[in-house]
Amino acid sequence: MLLAFLIVTVLVYAKPFLVPVCFAGLLAMLFLPVSVWFESKHIPRGLSILLCIIIFLGIIVGMVWLISWQITDLTSEATDIEGKVKKMVTQVEDYIRNNFGISKTQQEQIITDQAKSNSGAFSNLGSSLMGFVVDFILMLVYIFLFMFYRDRIKTFVLKLVSSQQKKNTETIIHDIEKVSQQYITGLGLMIGCLWVMYSIGFSIVGVKYAVLFAIICGLLEIVPFIGNLIGNLLAVLMVLIQGGGIEMVIGVLITYFTVQFLQSYLLEPLVVGAEVNINPLFTIIILVVGELIWGIPGMVLAIPLLGIIKIICDHVESLKPFGYLIGSDKKKRTSIFRKKKKG
Repeated sequence: MLLAFLIVTVLVYAKPFLVPVCFAGLLAMLFLPVSVWFESKHIPRGLSILLCIIIFLGIIVGMVWLISWQITDLTSEATDIEGKVKKMVTQVEDYIRNNFGISKTQQEQIITDQAKSNSGAFSNLGSSLMGFVVDFILMLVYIFLFMFYRDRIKTFVLKLVSSQQKKNTETIIHDIEKVSQQYITGLGLMIGCLWVMYSIGFSIVGVKYAVLFAIICGLLEIVPFIGNLIGNLLAVLMVLIQGGGIEMVIGVLITYFTVQFLQSYLLEPLVVGAEVNINPLFTIIILVVGELIWGIPGMVLAIPLLGIIKIICDHVESLKPFGYLIGSDKKKRTSIFRKKKKG
């Protein structure tokens, strides 16, 4: 218990350092094959890594442009949306007054008091944004250094173990690289598939700006379970704002459950596979713990980091019971990447 307490304490207080390092480590393993390919074309390692970072930044710029393009269309109707929101707020105020006996004046006072209590959060928005920019730049630096000194880091790890354990350690390193690459690449492909499916579903239902909400739902998939649900709740809210009836709300919910079904039984087995083989109990536990310790970044990192921990447990004799406890008894499924490799 003391060891667990010390680990949690270190994770909490070392968050500003560990979060960028963990993201950088996962992304470095993702782009490692790309860098190796560039190097095989006789491009210097430093330049190869820079090209990988440029590709990464290009992907981010592309997604930001896509979202901005959709938001521009949304802001063109900002006045109309504002009017509908005010109408909905008035209806809610009337409902509360009629059913709970709280006058509009009292409701406005409660909202004002709540806004005052949260004023500190708004004042810290600028510093949080600046911190994000600094962390992002640090992450890019870490990615470059991890990839540039990858041979030295691997040799250092191998020097820490006995000669009898070197082969097992090399297997662990290799499996961690493969699982990290497959998880992130599979997640990216799955997000793309979700964009297409949600765009089609929301368009059929009649949701305005269906593509925008499809993009939001897909991107929020990086936070398992919760992110997708939040995106669909935003789509339901948009339906209510635009004056859609209960039929459109039901249509959005049907779209959500249909996409979830296809994602669970088609996309994940085909694209991601079962390499990050964690049972639902510990999936939920690690998401909650990750949010408590590191917030949203902790939820994003929780699954791949626990997958890495499971690989280590599966290859270390004394830790195998923990690997069994974390894992799942599902039959191992082969992802599309493994199928191509075998082919």
